[in-house]
Amino acid sequence: MAKITFIGLGNMGGPMAGNLVKAGHEVTVFDLSKDAVAALVSEGAKTAGTAHEAASGAECVITMLPAGQHVEAVYLGDDGLLAKLPAGTLVIDSSTIAPETARGVAEVARAKDIPFLDAPVSGGVGGAKAGTLTFICGGSEEAFNKAKPILDTMGKNIFHAGDHGSGQVAKICNNMLLAILMSGTSEALALGVKNGLDPAVLSEIMKQSSGGNWALNVYNPWPGVMEGVPASRNYEGGFLVNLMTKDLGLAFDNAVKNQASIPMGSLARNLFQLHAGQGNGSLDFSSIQRLYKPE
Repeated sequence: MAKITFIGLGNMGGPMAGNLVKAGHEVTVFDLSKDAVAALVSEGAKTAGTAHEAASGAECVITMLPAGQHVEAVYLGDDGLLAKLPAGTLVIDSSTIAPETARGVAEVARAKDIPFLDAPVSGGVGGAKAGTLTFICGGSEEAFNKAKPILDTMGKNIFHAGDHGSGQVAKICNNMLLAILMSGTSEALALGVKNGLDPAVLSEIMKQSSGGNWALNVYNPWPGVMEGVPASRNYEGGFLVNLMTKDLGLAFDNAVKNQASIPMGSLARNLFQLHAGQGNGSLDFSSIQRLYKPE
C-alpha cells in the first residue's frame, strides 16, 4: 500500500480517490470544495489545509484538475509542488490539458528527478465510481511501470501511449470523436422522433445496426430512454458541457499547430460552444440533445 496525495475531487476525482481509499492506500486529499473533502474524509481519507501540506511525505501525488492553468498553478513556480517534492516522488496528472502543457510540467519534473506521467482518463463518472476507467499515459516506461499498480486500483484498461504529452494527444483525439458521436446520435434521434418514432425503439434499432456507438449504447442522450445516465436525471452530473468545450478547443488548437484537417471536430466544437453559450455549460455533455429537442 502506498501513501498517496490526491488533489482535485470533482465528479471524476472524488470517486477515483475513493477507490484508492477502498483499496487500503493511505490517501490524503485536498480540494477547494469543503463538501468534496468531507465526503472523502467520511470514507477514510485524511486531509490538510493546503496542497503542500497534503503532499508532505507522499510517495505519489495524483491531480485531477479542470484545465492546464490549474495544473501549472499546482506544480510550477516557486510555490508549486515540484519545487518542494523530494526526488523520486511519483507524480501523475490525470487532467485533460494541452500536450505542450504536459510536456512543460514534465520537463520541470525531470530536472528535479521526479517521475511524471500525464495520464488522462476515459470512462466517465460511472467508470470513475466503478474503478473501470481507461488511463492513457504519457511518460517514461519506468514511470509507467511504477504507476501501473496504483492506476490498476482506479482503472480497467491502462495504456502507455508514448513519451510525455502522448497521453494528452490520445485523449483529445478520443474526446473529439466522442463529441462527434454524441452530436450525431442526438441528431439522428431527433429526426426519428420528428417522424413519429419512439426514441427507445429507434435506439434499440440503431444499437443493433451499423449506427451503434458508445454514446448510443451506454450513454443515451434522449431523456427517459436509459436508466442511470444524465439524460434521465435532467442532465445533472456527468461530464460537463464546459469541459467538453474545453477539450474540443484543445483538439482545434492542436490541429492548427500540426496543420491537420478536422472538419467534423470543428463543427462539434461550434455546436458545443453554442450549447454552452445558451446557459448549458454546467450540464452533462449529452444535453447537446436539447439543440435538437428544445424543452
